[in-house]
This record gives sequence, structure tokens and C-alpha cells, in this order.
Amino acid sequence: MIMFFLPDKNKTPSDQISIGSCNGDFDIKDIILNSNKDVKTFLGIENSSFDNLKVESSKEEMKRNIWLLPSDKPIGKTKPFLDFQNDSTAKDVKLALREGFKSIEHVKRYTTTGMGTDQGKLSNMHALGIIAETTGTNMGELGTTTFRPPYTPLTFGAIVGRNVGEFFDHTRKTAMHNWHVQNKAKFENVGQWKRAWYYPKNGETMFEAVQRECKAARESVGILDASTLGKIDIQGTDASEFLNRVYTNAWSKLAIGKCRYGLMLNEDGMVYDDGVTTRLGENHYIMTTTTGGAANVLTKLEDYLQTEWPELDVYLTTVTDHFSTISICGPNSKKILSKVIPDLDLSDEKFPHMSFKNSIINGIKCRVMRISFTGEHSYEINIQSNYAKHVWELFMDAGKNYNITPYGTETMHLLRAEKGFIITGQDTDGTMTPSDLQMDWIIGKKKFDFIGKRSLYRSDTIRDDRKQLVGLLTDDPKEILEEGAQIVEKLNQKPVEMLGHVTSSYFSPNLNKSIALAVMKSGKKLKGKKFFVPMENKNINVTVTDTVFFDKENKRLNA
Repeated sequence: MIMFFLPDKNKTPSDQISIGSCNGDFDIKDIILNSNKDVKTFLGIENSSFDNLKVESSKEEMKRNIWLLPSDKPIGKTKPFLDFQNDSTAKDVKLALREGFKSIEHVKRYTTTGMGTDQGKLSNMHALGIIAETTGTNMGELGTTTFRPPYTPLTFGAIVGRNVGEFFDHTRKTAMHNWHVQNKAKFENVGQWKRAWYYPKNGETMFEAVQRECKAARESVGILDASTLGKIDIQGTDASEFLNRVYTNAWSKLAIGKCRYGLMLNEDGMVYDDGVTTRLGENHYIMTTTTGGAANVLTKLEDYLQTEWPELDVYLTTVTDHFSTISICGPNSKKILSKVIPDLDLSDEKFPHMSFKNSIINGIKCRVMRISFTGEHSYEINIQSNYAKHVWELFMDAGKNYNITPYGTETMHLLRAEKGFIITGQDTDGTMTPSDLQMDWIIGKKKFDFIGKRSLYRSDTIRDDRKQLVGLLTDDPKEILEEGAQIVEKLNQKPVEMLGHVTSSYFSPNLNKSIALAVMKSGKKLKGKKFFVPMENKNINVTVTDTVFFDKENKRLNA
């Protein structure tokens, strides 16, 4: 009689079946017959080519299990191996029993049987048999060791290949996700989130949809689901001092109700993350981070609080999922917000750029921030997530007369590129300092210290020939550069010296020409100079420009 463990067919976590020896069938006829029957049942197939298979019946012969092969030598002189990974033997098991180890868990640890990567799949049954025979105990009374995964059958899809579709990673969806689906949005994966990428209409290509969305946001009003931005609630009497240490710019004098953009550096002085932080109270801030960097930023900040600055009275709480963010931008954004929140004073005097107000929408508390990532007059409405879809639909209804247009991440990237705003991780790569990004203005010159400050003054980081952020315009305004394309000064030089590469590239419908951001050696000194972008079948002529292409005077922020 063969003894083995069988999977419980009624407790499998997904639609799967076990066949062959995994199901207790070892004879070829049993495997064919039972596998055929189980697969038929699983697939709901009535007829099968194996239905008429005849299997000869015979009397079941009682067989005695032989856990340890007989030998004419004493057990102490032989090495009958049980666990081939840990070289444990039947001799070791018998010695454990002689020394008083009766529990199967104790025998396992004394002999290391079943402690290899197979977790006893090859050795445990024989070990149990030897213990049972030696002690005169029924195997069923011995119990088993603690099983570790995988102790139930796995599908091939679970273990083969690095990407197994929906099971590859967590999928996070915003509160407005179903609305995006209903309105035919295409999605992209960003930091585990499903983000609306663009909203094609009437068979539009991605390029056509993005051009339409971008024009609408500049000419009337656009609406974006920005809920995926990381949000960290910061409280404590030392909250201001904490922000002073983690950001490059000053925070102590930020007034309550005001917002400020900040850059966060690694210890090596390189840009790590960025975002807008708002002061809600004397000792209360809400920090936003990039979507993909939210978890890493929280971990980094907690690490500093616990290991470097344990004396600070600061408490961090992630609230990314708690609040959804609706961003509306464009010349008519104020008109729409005034319809949704009629009692909110939106004048520039009472509600200037980079400030926030607490408000109520249909009895629902919300925070309204006047922040812009597009260069347009913009507002971000943060609201409890379970009310977010309702509020989103309120804005869509209020904006019908203004042709309110939902736009996705691709349009957001184009709009910010027109203004020269960076995206951490796209225009930076872990080797860029604030100065490299032409953002010297954000470094607090009078600050005693902040993370990465010392590294900003190393001989390497103050070199003039470091790669620096610049703008690029093609001689042919219709020519769109490829992101990642290399930039050179001479075409016939061997070896070709690569001066930098394109980080962001788009066709701007508002400027009616292509624009690009790039990083180039000594980029700050190259404005107005001509270079080449060699491609597979052609060379593209480009000119270095400012990083800001649209509304350089920022007049539209207060329009």
C-alpha cells in the first residue's frame, strides 16, 4: 500500500486540477483514465476519445511499504540517505529516537531532515515511516512537521516566467476608475496604479487624443484624476524642523494655509523626489510625492526619524488611499469651481496661487489647493475617497457648458513639458543635482543643513561640464525627437562623443511645433547652439533653448 499526501480538491485557491502522481495516480492506466475524467469534468466536456478506454481490473494486492531497505550490515555501518540536500540518513533518525527525541518536529531539527529547499517533499514520508516502525507507532498518530509553501499544487503559470499577468503585481485603482472605464479611457500602470492615459474619441489615435485634450486644457478647462499622488500626513511639534531637514528649501516661515514646492535629495546630493507640501496648521502638514515614489519616500523618512533624528517629535501617516485628488485647470477652471462651491471666495486676494482652503461640497468636507502642474490657473480638490466619484461627476456636470475635457497622464506630461516642469525619474536618473536641473533657486543658501547639502559642494558635483537640463527645438517643427535619443556635436567623429540624451519629447498643439527636454554636458552654456540627433535613417538638426517653452511670464496662473 502506497502512502502519500493528497491535495484537497475542494480547497484550491483558483480554478485548477491535479493530475498524475500529484493526484495519487502512479500506474499509467490510472493516470490516463483519471486524468481524462478529471479534465472532462473540469472543462465541462461531455464526450472524450478516451471514454471507451478499458482498464483491466485485478485484485488489489496488499503490499508492505519498505521505508528502509534491508541490509546485511548493521545500521551504524551503512548510510541509507533520506534527505539528499542535507545528507541526513536513517541512522541519524534512529539516533535521534534513542536520544529521546519523540516529536516529529524535534527529530526534524535534530537531523535536519526535511529542512532543505524541498521542505521534505522527498524525505518526510520515509522519515515518518522509519519513526513509526522503530517506535511501533501508527503513522497517523505521529503528526507531521509544519509545512511551508508550496504545500499545495501550483500551476505552471505561477512559477514559470517573470510576468504572469494580473498576478504579477498588486493592482490599485482610484475611486474614479469605473468612470474612466465607462468613458473609454486607455490605462497605463504607474506605481501599481491604473492611471487613465488618454481618452480616445471616435477612433482617435493616442496622438490625436492627446492633442485634443491638451488644447482643451489650455483654451477652456481640463480635469485630471490625480489621486495616485503619494500623500503623507505629517504632525508633531517638530514638523517644520523635520521638513527643513528633508527638503532643500526653507519651511519654518511657511504660513498656515500656504503651499510650497520642495525637492528631496539623497545623501549624495542627487534629486530623489519632489512634490508640494501644504501647511494645514501650526504643527500639521500634508506632503505630496510622486506616484511611483510614495512608498520609498515614506520608508526613507521613517528611517531618518527612527535612526538619525529620534529626538524629533514627528509622526508620519500615509493617507494616499484616504483622499482622492481632482485637478481642474484652464481659463474657465475658476468659473466651474465657483458653481460647485458657490460660497468659496476665489479672488486672487483671498485665494492666491500656492494656498489652500477648507471647504464643503454638498455637505462633504474637502481641501482645495490652488496648485498648478500645467502652468494654467488650476485647483486640486482633495476629498475623502468614498465621495470622490460623486464629486468628480459634479464637476463634469458643472463644466458641460465649458466643454470640460478629462485628460490623462500623457496630456499632463505634455502640458508640464511646455512649462519646463520636471518629472522625477524621467528628466532625472539618480545623477542630477538641483543645479543640474537649473533649479539653484530652490537650494536654501542660509540653511544650516539638509539631506544631501554637503554633497552639493563636492568637486564632482560643482563641475561645469556636468550634464544639465536644457530645452531642444528641431529645425523642422514637425519632427518629433525620440526619448532616449543621443545628442552629438559632430557626425563624422570617431568615436562619436555623446553629449547627452533626450529625456522628454512631444508635439505641442499650443505652440504648433515639437518640443523636447534633454540633459547635455555643460548644458547651461549651450543656449542657441546647434547640434545633431543621429537616428537610424537620418540626422535631425536641433537647437538648444530655455527649458520653458510656453507662457514664460506665468501670466496664465492668475488669468
